[in-house]
Amino acid sequence: MATTEAAHSDVHVGHGHDADGHDHDHPPFLAHHFDTPEQQFDSGKLGMWIFLGTEVLFFSGMFVAYAIFRMLRPDVFEGCSQFLNTKLGAINTGVLLFSSLTMAWAVRCAQIEEHKKCAGFIAATLSCAMVFLGVKSIEYSHKWELGLLPPKWYSFIEGAPHPEGISKYLLYMALPFAIGLVGLVIWLIKSILTGNRFAVSVAKPLIVVFAFFFVGIGLGMILESGESHAEHGEAHAHADDHASDHVSDAAHASPAAGTQSDPLGDSSAIAASTTLAAPLIDRLAVDQANSGIRDELRAKQQQAELGGSTVVAGREGIAGPIDHVSSEINTRSQAGVFFGIYYVMTGIHAIHILAGIGVLIWLLVRTIRLDFNRHYFGPVDYVGLYWHIVDLIWIYLFPLLYLIR
Repeated sequence: MATTEAAHSDVHVGHGHDADGHDHDHPPFLAHHFDTPEQQFDSGKLGMWIFLGTEVLFFSGMFVAYAIFRMLRPDVFEGCSQFLNTKLGAINTGVLLFSSLTMAWAVRCAQIEEHKKCAGFIAATLSCAMVFLGVKSIEYSHKWELGLLPPKWYSFIEGAPHPEGISKYLLYMALPFAIGLVGLVIWLIKSILTGNRFAVSVAKPLIVVFAFFFVGIGLGMILESGESHAEHGEAHAHADDHASDHVSDAAHASPAAGTQSDPLGDSSAIAASTTLAAPLIDRLAVDQANSGIRDELRAKQQQAELGGSTVVAGREGIAGPIDHVSSEINTRSQAGVFFGIYYVMTGIHAIHILAGIGVLIWLLVRTIRLDFNRHYFGPVDYVGLYWHIVDLIWIYLFPLLYLIR
């Protein structure tokens, strides 16, 4: 993305020094401790990449927690994931992908000094972020009304009446944006009356940006309605069916009590334990003396036992067969943990969206002020990198939480 070659030919810096060694002919955008715009740009970009590396490490810890929980309690994960609205997640995914495109266009426009287009693309990126938060507000408020919360506050009651209308939680989340929108409208009217053109130029796009938060709320309500009763009302039924399947699978996979099959002596017993052994049985019939095939048969049988009827208890050995899988996951220690992980991962991502909105508003103001040019567009590029990594994290969150069941 870095294209500052023109800086060497068009901008000459660092030639005049006073007695103290300070440069007098630095352009306004070039910090005093840099010799060239290219040096300043590369230094800033290196710092941003280091920061993004720490962000990746930060989110990696949450992804590890997700993986461990899903490995330990797949039944809880599958049952609780039924409460997540895939359509809302898919809409937010599309919105963020489009925002990455508009952010990349904004960087390019800053490079070629198309200030109006740059401001427009930054405003479009902000609008996408607001739509994302509006949809997420619908999703969060709906779950909070149902009591689908982290362990300490988890209170979901199966079969309870479904909440109707606009919840108080949605009002709380929408209130700051409503206040901001009203304040911007008042500021715009005042700026028009006082003839402050710069303030008018800033207020207009920001009003549109804040209005898109309520567009996101409306979109979320449309997608949420019509599915809520059926989807959430059947979620625990799916979980019970899933748990019953585990029980039946374990019963079929477990060998009869008091019987042991010798993988070296009875090939028919091996074939009955797992269909994966069938090709090996054919090979063993041809070559009875092949010890390698016998070892592979033994491994296949042990794999079938471990995957179907036993669990690992520790380093020392294998625990007994599973004869029961609890179908009751509606507890704080099970479903509550799932939603705790869900809120931590998606909530911290939403906080990053909010931080990005704040920085993008700062960029919008500076762009309207004509601060950026072909020699100085670093801040737009740095924020663009941050925005892309935030979008990329959601690309992982969406399938892991909403799609994989």
